Amino acid sequence: MTGWDFLDRFMSTFPPIAATILFVALLVIFIIGFSRHGLNFLKYGFRQTEISSLGTKISEVNTKIDGLRSEVKTEIDGLRLELTTIKTNHFGHLKGFLTELTSILLDKDILNNTDKARLDNQLRDM
Repeated sequence: MTGWDFLDRFMSTFPPIAATILFVALLVIFIIGFSRHGLNFLKYGFRQTEISSLGTKISEVNTKIDGLRSEVKTEIDGLRLELTTIKTNHFGHLKGFLTELTSILLDKDILNNTDKARLDNQLRDM
């Protein structure tokens, strides 16, 4: 049984005037839907989202993405600041350690005063 057979049996149960009114009503609904939505009416019917609501949804998504970008940028800037702080503190401790080491090497007579002064100048420039 094909779709046409089903339609023929369905339409034959109605009186001819009722079938004509039903056919005209369906034709009017199809014309209105097709004029508003085009070929998408055949696929989605009358329950289609309006373009303006779609535009507001897209703008909402864009604002959320911008918010996430600013949060990520803030996190990255904070991470860079933290790395800079760690780097500065690390080299500060290292410079103090190397200064102390040169003093110990001077006390043990491994370095002389000129070598110590030269190493201290190098550490000061770091």
